[in-house]
Amino acid sequence: MHSEFEIRREIVEIGRRLWDRGYVAANDGNISARLAGRILVTPTGLSKGFLKPDDIVVVSESGKKLAGRADPTSELPMHLAVYRERADVDAIVHAHPPKATGFAVAGVPLAQCVLPEVILTLGEVPLAGYATPSTEEVARSICEFIPRFNAILLRNHGALTLGRDLSQAYFRMETVEHFAEITLAARALGGPSPLSSDDVRKLLNVREKLGLGETVADCSDCGACEGTTAPAGTPGGTAAATVGPDEEEIVRAVLARLGSVLDEKGDRK
Repeated sequence: MHSEFEIRREIVEIGRRLWDRGYVAANDGNISARLAGRILVTPTGLSKGFLKPDDIVVVSESGKKLAGRADPTSELPMHLAVYRERADVDAIVHAHPPKATGFAVAGVPLAQCVLPEVILTLGEVPLAGYATPSTEEVARSICEFIPRFNAILLRNHGALTLGRDLSQAYFRMETVEHFAEITLAARALGGPSPLSSDDVRKLLNVREKLGLGETVADCSDCGACEGTTAPAGTPGGTAAATVGPDEEEIVRAVLARLGSVLDEKGDRK
């Protein structure tokens, strides 16, 4: 088990990574870790890119402040709700990675089974309903997803990732953003081609054999792969998933923007 000082230093390091990668801006985001019945959490009103170990606040599992100069993040109720429901989770990262948050703002979950690595480590990334940030509404909005998912999009807000330790929670945030970036690229090229349900089940079997362990939703139940058929010559046996009108509008807007950027670059040459 890590000492309290080691966890404080790790929270500081992860805050710096989030800021360096552009996953948070200004004072956005929050990080927490559970240690021996206490919660170490980032303070309110400070940039995650410039924290020091003694900035970290300590609270009880009920949210009572035990130590720290500043107040804990205003999103503390969201963290406490997760810890109450998941004994296997000892670390949480909340951030606003731009592409994943774009999906959250557009009201689109990252639910399609298209990347084996995501299926093995995360499964579906659902979309919680909108809740006013820094209120108890956020905790209520995610309560139905906490037991089964390790990553959640918060509508019009950002993303939340859970882990057995801080490193796992942080790397899951990287995976969510990478998944969103690849999904956007695939949509710009005509739409993602989801894996078949059989392929998904095989991956879940691999996951079990590798002992990757804790709770993860079964992608084969998400419905994203239903109704797809294999066009002639398509490897893997599935066609691109049906894209709804709202998603078509998003893709058209992205393509139009890409076209204007390319035109501007061409004019500068």
